[in-house]
Amino acid sequence: MAKYLLLKHYRGAPAAVNDVPMDRWTPEEISAHVQYMNDFAARLEKTGEFVDGQALAPEGTFVRYDGEGRPPVTDGPFAETKDLIAGWMVIDVDNYERAVELAGELSAAPGAGGKPIHEWLEVRPFLTAPPTITE
Repeated sequence: MAKYLLLKHYRGAPAAVNDVPMDRWTPEEISAHVQYMNDFAARLEKTGEFVDGQALAPEGTFVRYDGEGRPPVTDGPFAETKDLIAGWMVIDVDNYERAVELAGELSAAPGAGGKPIHEWLEVRPFLTAPPTITE
């Protein structure tokens, strides 16, 4: 099994087919989208492929170390940034092809007008330790 991160970009990825910003969706459209996501995760829980997932708020802060004894440096929030991650899901699947298959299905979540968004999802494998050589 291999773990993959499915990133849902609200901004920063190529435009979706149904490219209506979520802040212009009706409450019913938002509910349908969230229900699709929950149903998708529940189905993957049954197959043992779901690890975790969350929606993210648009605001955030960049933080960095600024030296011994000094407080961290912060900058933000960056809600106006060109790249905004809306949420993520971690899956644990047999292979890359399965990860791509599931990302494609997740891309069909409904949006404005109840039509599939056809959004681009980023599929990123978890970094694993390199194989060791034994003598």
